[in-house]
Amino acid sequence: MATLHQRPSRFFALLLYLGIFISLMSCFRSPKVIVRDGVSSYEIVIPSEADSTILHAAEELRHYILQSSGADIPVTTEETHDPEAKSIKVGFEPTTAYTPYTIGYYQEGDDLYICGGSPQSTLYAVYRFLEQELGCMWLSPEAELIPKTKHIRIEPGTSYTYAPEIETRTVHSRLFYENHVFADKLGVTYEAFPGYVPGAGVHTFHRFLPEASFYEAHPEYYALHGDKRLTTQLCLSNEDVLRIVIDSVRALFERYPDAEIISVSQDDNTQYCMCEHCSAIDSQEGSPSGSMIRFVNAVAEQVPGKMISTLAYQYTRKPCITRPAANVLITLCSIECDRSKAIEEGCSDFANDLQGWKQLTDKIRIWDYTTQFTNFLAPFPNLHTLHPNIQLFRNSHAKWIFEQHSHQPSELFELRSYLTAQLLWNPDQDPDQIMESFSEAYYQEAAPFVLEYIHTIHEEIQKVPGFFLFLYGDPSQGFDSFLRPELLMTYDKLFTQAEDAVSHKPEVLDRVKKARLSTHYAVLEASRKGVSEDYRLSPQIRPRLEQFKSICESAEITMMNEMGYSVDEYIQSYERALDRASLPNKAAKKPVFLLSQPKKYAGEDPQVLTDGSLGGNSFYSNWLGFEGNDMKAIIDLGQAESISHVHTAFLKVTNHVVFFPEQVEISYSTDSVSFHKIAERGTAHPLKSGDKVNDLEYYDFQFTPVQARYIKVYAKSMKTAPAWHHASGLPSWIFCDEVIIN
Repeated sequence: MATLHQRPSRFFALLLYLGIFISLMSCFRSPKVIVRDGVSSYEIVIPSEADSTILHAAEELRHYILQSSGADIPVTTEETHDPEAKSIKVGFEPTTAYTPYTIGYYQEGDDLYICGGSPQSTLYAVYRFLEQELGCMWLSPEAELIPKTKHIRIEPGTSYTYAPEIETRTVHSRLFYENHVFADKLGVTYEAFPGYVPGAGVHTFHRFLPEASFYEAHPEYYALHGDKRLTTQLCLSNEDVLRIVIDSVRALFERYPDAEIISVSQDDNTQYCMCEHCSAIDSQEGSPSGSMIRFVNAVAEQVPGKMISTLAYQYTRKPCITRPAANVLITLCSIECDRSKAIEEGCSDFANDLQGWKQLTDKIRIWDYTTQFTNFLAPFPNLHTLHPNIQLFRNSHAKWIFEQHSHQPSELFELRSYLTAQLLWNPDQDPDQIMESFSEAYYQEAAPFVLEYIHTIHEEIQKVPGFFLFLYGDPSQGFDSFLRPELLMTYDKLFTQAEDAVSHKPEVLDRVKKARLSTHYAVLEASRKGVSEDYRLSPQIRPRLEQFKSICESAEITMMNEMGYSVDEYIQSYERALDRASLPNKAAKKPVFLLSQPKKYAGEDPQVLTDGSLGGNSFYSNWLGFEGNDMKAIIDLGQAESISHVHTAFLKVTNHVVFFPEQVEISYSTDSVSFHKIAERGTAHPLKSGDKVNDLEYYDFQFTPVQARYIKVYAKSMKTAPAWHHASGLPSWIFCDEVIIN
């Protein structure tokens, strides 16, 4: 019987143990409550020896929990921590080995750990925790989304670890450079060249051997082209050049001992040395990068422990045979690529070169481009290419990516900056989801209309497979495709609907108006070109110009392009164009005959000089171009007319070898055989180094009335770029727009 009495006892004991186990498991599986009803029993604890970055990370965690829930959780150290309180431990050594770039957060008992492999990574870990667990979003330096809640719970067993494969992430945007806290929130750098010697980030040859110091006495230090030494690049087979560069590099590292990297790289042109010795090296190596890598390797050998960065750019992009030294960083640049297509689809040469360099070195820095440098505010439908391109770079083991955005505000500036930063942090995210969540938070009720604009313009450009979306292009290239008149009307309507949707929210309305700038700009340029009856240069366009001006002023947008062409100058130029368009013009639509050959632009059509369209600040827009030769044009008025006024304009874009003519002459004739000069003048802005890069010059000739049927306009070109110019010795351009005669 004793045995029978023991069995129920054991049975009930088992039930008791099972109940305790279930209870414990239930407790274990229940969420960890960080905040309940706006109150927390936790403290944020940091190590006693924590540096300023860890302290900042803890304070940011405290700040956003307070903003979200109303709970003010104190920040303490190990010594001051209340032993009765639960802990959110920030910056402590993780339980598993982390690389310097790894971030994570996890639970141990009641405590929550947020940590990283370095103080900076710990700060990133805090922001990812807030983003992923609380739903926080950082949209711009002035705009963030902090969901409100009285309760913060962490699911049981929560454990997150992530190591970004792209270790150094840069988005060339002033949103990050001028707002370091915002850069930290999105995990990107504060500057274009972190760790570099100041002022020696790229294009450094001219810094090491400045022309003023060396050229006169030692022209052999510089690139041989034809029979002349040019200061465009260095002669990389010259031993004295190598010695001087090594001395300069050592001196700069001594001056900046904390710097880890210096650029030893070609200047921004393609006029490299073709002397006998350099050419022999390049021939052996199969690429002009051969002489560059041999030279840079020799420099790197003299500064062990430091990194030498050089460019695989334009003429050096194709890999050579020689491997870069272990302390040489290759910066591979995609400047030539079509931005309407993913690189693997539309720029296979670059993709092949990337794979070639990957076989030679594991130290590759990508320099990619994401905006139109000639027209920051133009529509630039390339958002669909960012994701596949960054994935390509990541899959090629590039640990350092520099995305050259506009720095200055450009189309959809905040969205582009945010999207690019997010994809650099994790290239496997869905870009459409990123854009959708950003737009819903940033543009709010206007988001559906902004997203429809983005979807439509990207869909339209993909309908034109032959279109080349160029970094140095112009909206006028799209006026027969993704910017054709009916589509401009569609975009305009979408933004009107977007503005109406948030008209009751002034701050959000300003964001939508700023997003609309690219459509305003495209309409203004379409009207300047006169693409249709709805879009032509007339007084009806002035309200649009005023809107454009007002939005730019309100948003503190000052620059139109990378050449320093300002919004104020654009407005003045456009107003001048409106005034010119109102002038009576006996030459309108009259035939034009050329005595010199134009090239490439405006379809080489001489009628561009009398078609009623006026040129903008880019040579793509309504300009007739002449390369290396003068312009000689004759306009036939059809019959003898009394004339006393000839007006025209010329363009200057110095970095693209476009200069003002040295002289402009006007002649007339009644028989097209005998011409008589009636006016002439030289440029008011003779070309010199350091001049304004992007400009227009107007030639307004008024004279005593003459009877004329034929008017000849002669513009004298410089023919070639001067010795100080990066294109020294190459043909220079002149560009002329409408000729107005009355």
